[in-house]
Amino acid sequence: MQSYTIGQAARLLGVSPDTARRWADAGRVATHRDESGRRVVDGRDLAAFSIEIAQGGTGDEDESYTSARNAFPGIVTAVKLGDIAAQVEIQAGPHRLVSLLTREAVEELGLEVGMQATARVKSTSVHIDRA
Repeated sequence: MQSYTIGQAARLLGVSPDTARRWADAGRVATHRDESGRRVVDGRDLAAFSIEIAQGGTGDEDESYTSARNAFPGIVTAVKLGDIAAQVEIQAGPHRLVSLLTREAVEELGLEVGMQATARVKSTSVHIDRA
């Protein structure tokens, strides 16, 4: 499973690294040390935490606003596969994006909960790029 440094987690959550460190120090998100001694967050834990803060707010910083015609780097929080179609959810800071695409595309990208991905929004379409 993919793990993220505090800095990477902060970027995916849309907060400063200091805020992510405070949350980790307070036990709001579980961390562990990697082989290099860096503090990292498991991808599945980060995905769950991103949903939690998006639903309840952080209380730490003002929410950011951005145009819907941008790329939204975030973390995959859900992948639902059907026989032909699939649904992928990405939490990008306070933004939850849902994309409907083919099962084949999801499998080709290797998308799974906890991995980093970017949702690209154009009009009403959401395109996903694997990071």
